[in-house]
Amino acid sequence: MAKIDDSVKKKVPELRFPGFTDDWEERKLGDEVRIVMGQSPNSENYTDDPNDYILVQGNADMKNGRVLPRVWTTQVTKQAEKDDLILSVRAPVGDIGKTAYDVVIGRGVAAIKGNEFIFQNLGKMKSDGYWTRYSTGSTFESINSTDIKEAIISVPAIEEQDKIGSFFKQLDETIALHQRKLDLLKEQKKGYLQKMFPKNGAKVPELRFAGFADDWEERKLSDVANHRGGTAIEKYFDKDGVYKVISIGSYGLNSQYVDQNIRAISNEITDGRVVNSGELTMVLNDKTANGTIIGRTLLVEKDNEYVINQRTEIISPKENFDSSFAYTILNGPFREKVKRIVQGGTQIYVNYPAVSNLNLELPEIEEQQKIGSFFKQLDDTIALHQRKLDLLKEQKKGFLQKMFV
Repeated sequence: MAKIDDSVKKKVPELRFPGFTDDWEERKLGDEVRIVMGQSPNSENYTDDPNDYILVQGNADMKNGRVLPRVWTTQVTKQAEKDDLILSVRAPVGDIGKTAYDVVIGRGVAAIKGNEFIFQNLGKMKSDGYWTRYSTGSTFESINSTDIKEAIISVPAIEEQDKIGSFFKQLDETIALHQRKLDLLKEQKKGYLQKMFPKNGAKVPELRFAGFADDWEERKLSDVANHRGGTAIEKYFDKDGVYKVISIGSYGLNSQYVDQNIRAISNEITDGRVVNSGELTMVLNDKTANGTIIGRTLLVEKDNEYVINQRTEIISPKENFDSSFAYTILNGPFREKVKRIVQGGTQIYVNYPAVSNLNLELPEIEEQQKIGSFFKQLDDTIALHQRKLDLLKEQKKGFLQKMFV
């Protein structure tokens, strides 16, 4: 692909395929494609017959650029055909998907008969915040048919549209492939967690490494780990501080550290809350009532790098509690027990004394090490695929910015 000379002020993208030099033209979306607005279906026309059409009503029916089936209905409202584009016109507005089958569209969406270039262009408009500038409604935003049909887009000749569309279609397929691999790995981990830890009062797991046959023992967390509590250290935050701070916002949904770029200086207070290599930290608060991070645990692998803030606890495993195994069990079976003892309403919390009094099942240290090593390797593989996926998505964002006007 050729890069355009910035000194040439033409209506062209920064990056384009060789052989294309003509200006792009501004057009109204409604002049380029057929747009059909959805209507509210009558529930009397719902049917269980899979030969009838699928109803698509809004954002909930779309995921990763694909339209998902919701309910069956007879063909009584306006229809979209296979490969049509489906645009969400009610909150959140602007999401775009493709349908792999004939569908009936409800009030929450519009059907657009456009090519791959239009599909990608609409996706860029969403990410650029185009539709939010035209949406109405304070509690439930929406866009109307006039705004959609009169939306201004820049288009090149059809040959260049085809080139750009094919490029992004292949990129989307690569992203989807990596997403499927990542999802499969996460499902495999869930399966291993179910089978490699005892459940329902059992003394041994369903699946274990060869050479291990002894029963697992039930122990309290306080029996196998020491702890140190956090304290408020906000007044010691400094952009030039030596420590990375672990606070509520540092716990990702994958139980990995989220760097918020918050640093703390070294002094008598913070030095006493530094986490050592092989220790873990557990978050005791959750900003929401659904408990997405409550009880999550991080494993620290470097000395003198992290310091904890308030409402997080340092857990220091004793000799009979392997750190990698601890990370796996605390984020797995044990965390489910933690979530059952939460307190509060809109913002839930747990007290560490109650957490430390909970039981967990432990095998001998050698088996712990085997299990811990197995899940660490699996977690590293998942993290690697996640980084690849994130990189591909960032690359796509960059291409969208440079290959469209």
